Amino acid sequence: MIIERAFAELIGTGTVDGLDTVLRDDFVHHRPDGRRTKDEWLDAVRTAMGPLAGMRVEVDHMLADGDHVVMHSRRSLPGGPTIAVVDIWRFADGRVVEAWETIEPVHHAAANMTWWQPDHH
Repeated sequence: MIIERAFAELIGTGTVDGLDTVLRDDFVHHRPDGRRTKDEWLDAVRTAMGPLAGMRVEVDHMLADGDHVVMHSRRSLPGGPTIAVVDIWRFADGRVVEAWETIEPVHHAAANMTWWQPDHH
């Protein structure tokens, strides 16, 4: 799978070259805090790879449906927390045109499961 190979290269080498080749020029990366263009996102990933050297990634699920691929993974950061990440990738013409990402520190999971309860302070 294209995403799996590009992601493995990113983690293995620390370079974004594999990702760059699978993203269309009009690629948009969505996160809860905003959107990034292809160049903005690749720059952010490139910057993050220094502090993330040695990160362990365990892919729990990789699902494909039509033009979408969903990856659910746990990532153990060097000297830091383990995070759960859900990436959704949309393909067009054999390349990624759009991606969504949600990240949650695993140690916050229990507290975040009560977001719907009224605050009784």
